[in-house]
Amino acid sequence: MTTATPTRAPGRVSDPSRAAVDWRVRFAFLSLVWGFSFLLIKVGTEAYAPFQVTFGRLLFGTLVLAAAMAVRRERLPRGARTWGHLTVAAFFLNALPFSLFAYAELTIPSTLAGICNATSPLWGMALSLVALSEDRPTRVRVAGLGLGFLGVLTVLGAWQGFHGLDATGTAMALLASLSYPVGWIYVRRTLAGTTASHLSLTGAQLLLATTQLAVVTPLFTRLPSSYPVLPLLAVVALGALGTGVAMLVQYGLVSEVGPTTAQMVTYFIPVIATAAGVALLGESLTWSTPVGAAIILAGAALTQVRPRT
Repeated sequence: MTTATPTRAPGRVSDPSRAAVDWRVRFAFLSLVWGFSFLLIKVGTEAYAPFQVTFGRLLFGTLVLAAAMAVRRERLPRGARTWGHLTVAAFFLNALPFSLFAYAELTIPSTLAGICNATSPLWGMALSLVALSEDRPTRVRVAGLGLGFLGVLTVLGAWQGFHGLDATGTAMALLASLSYPVGWIYVRRTLAGTTASHLSLTGAQLLLATTQLAVVTPLFTRLPSSYPVLPLLAVVALGALGTGVAMLVQYGLVSEVGPTTAQMVTYFIPVIATAAGVALLGESLTWSTPVGAAIILAGAALTQVRPRT
């Protein structure tokens, strides 16, 4: 569920030596928060429209980052060019995937949505081979790509004709996972040299995504006739913790232990999402789901192996 803006320079981040909580604890917290996000989406959509869930998520996430910017006395980035690129990034990294996952979970289990999210590294490698000239394929990475998509077919039960699977919801979840690397590659190409801090860029990005949903949501939804407490709390937690706080924790991890270690959280998300969906929502689980998920994660790990220089 990562929504980070992967710019080249780390910007103004807090000194990792001053971290009050060990990075392993923060890593576990981030894994739990992002893993439970799919459960929170499912609970939220039980009472509110998908666009409303996404708008609430972005709104509360933006408020958290705005508070962090105020405490650190950060300013929003300047320049029309930067804001134009951030508008595109906000669409592909936030507005589109968040909305697609919310709509997908109307018809598919949160466990399947969490596993689909794990395909992002696979899509990212496939796209980077085309879009990033410096990202050369290797036999190991190509093998990982093939293995990962074999895992997708295993999760979906391809040998039995995808029986009992909602094709539309699954396609939405996979498109949401594809949207993330599209956004990452766009940001890498357009915002890599900016001097603004990560916090400033991400605060602006979430603000723009919230604005996009503020325009779209009234056009396709109506105000709820009631506001059930549990789904409302799920949306608040999804935004404040799963988006705002999680992004702050992620930047701290990247600053302290590096992006490679921090990105390992991706491999824990589907495990936690599956456990939460089965234990708390009573979602069914066949043998092909965990087996396919394990194959996907193994393939995704291989795609991240870089050749030695």
